[in-house]
Amino acid sequence: MVVKGETPRRVTILGSTGSVGTQTVDIVARAPEAFAVEALTANRNVRLLAEQARALKPRMAVVADPAGYAELKDALAGTGVEAAAGPQAVAEAAQRPSEVVMAAIVGAAGLEPTLAAVRRGACVAFANKEVLVCAGALMMEEVKAHGAALLPVDSEHSAIYQCFDFAHPQRVRRLVLTASGGPFRTKDRAFMAAATPEQAVAHPTWDMGAKISVDSATMMNKGLELIEAHFLFGIPEERIDVLVHPQSVVHSLVEYVDGSVLAQLGTPDMRTPIAYALAWPDRIETPAERLDLVKAATLSFEAPDPERFPALRLARVALQSGGGAPTILSAANEVAVQAFLERRIGFLDIEKVVEKTLAALPHQPLHDLGEVRAVDAEARRYADALVMRLAA
Repeated sequence: MVVKGETPRRVTILGSTGSVGTQTVDIVARAPEAFAVEALTANRNVRLLAEQARALKPRMAVVADPAGYAELKDALAGTGVEAAAGPQAVAEAAQRPSEVVMAAIVGAAGLEPTLAAVRRGACVAFANKEVLVCAGALMMEEVKAHGAALLPVDSEHSAIYQCFDFAHPQRVRRLVLTASGGPFRTKDRAFMAAATPEQAVAHPTWDMGAKISVDSATMMNKGLELIEAHFLFGIPEERIDVLVHPQSVVHSLVEYVDGSVLAQLGTPDMRTPIAYALAWPDRIETPAERLDLVKAATLSFEAPDPERFPALRLARVALQSGGGAPTILSAANEVAVQAFLERRIGFLDIEKVVEKTLAALPHQPLHDLGEVRAVDAEARRYADALVMRLAA
């Protein structure tokens, strides 16, 4: 099936070797009549990046780590694919003339290249929630100023996007983000205190990268999504709820003023929202398993437990505080999650690092991306110091 518009539609994939990136590559590779690849970027995984480049034949392949340049260049010799390296080259890849940019670089590192794509008015499919968490108001101003389209790839925000009445937003009463509850949904705090990285990344329904899987285990993932939804859809924090739904079939809901509730359902496969963003405003076939409601049989829902999972409260505090608070929250969380994955701190120490960093640093207004970067750096330094004390 060919996507409407330019045929084939040119796509750039930022972060092509990560979880969302590899699934995007899968969708694109299955539809060569619909998509052509302009550029691929990766952080350090040169081997997989080169393999993808040889298969998809982009015009450019970039490794963010300059140390990987020689290996990438050698691996692509004779293919006609231009090799490049370094953060600036990643941003340049985002600026190349593709119709769609898949922004799948995890964490704050994705901010600059995503902004570069927005500033040339591209259709930006973003799987990096930190982009809106760190710089939500500024990013939405840039989207409006440059006529870009911002399409969410998170299954929850994609679901809301498909149900949201953008022509009449005043008719929306509230948004409901669903959460699987993660691997520790039924575990007590004593169990979580001793949890290992292997247990934390063992998500019961979704196949995701390590950082996002740990965020799901703490439920910080849902806190970040709450902040993201606020900026993306313009709905106040108090009208965004979270509902635990272990089956991960109902991906999120939009409630209207007349009492109607619209929901998007599907099997838990990221290739569905990825394909929706790549093909928008059209739809294309995906290899995702089709939803069988008879087989699913029962769909259950429960309120999140704020005592066992305080990350949701921290995210709401950050959004209510405004200014740089969400940036601080995101940066401290990245530092703490990485420290946990490296076994330097315990699972419950993640929330301690985030809460103490958020409380210690000022939440001044952010006027430009330079200030965002400065607040992000300060939060990382403070969180790093906390990690060192906890690890001692």
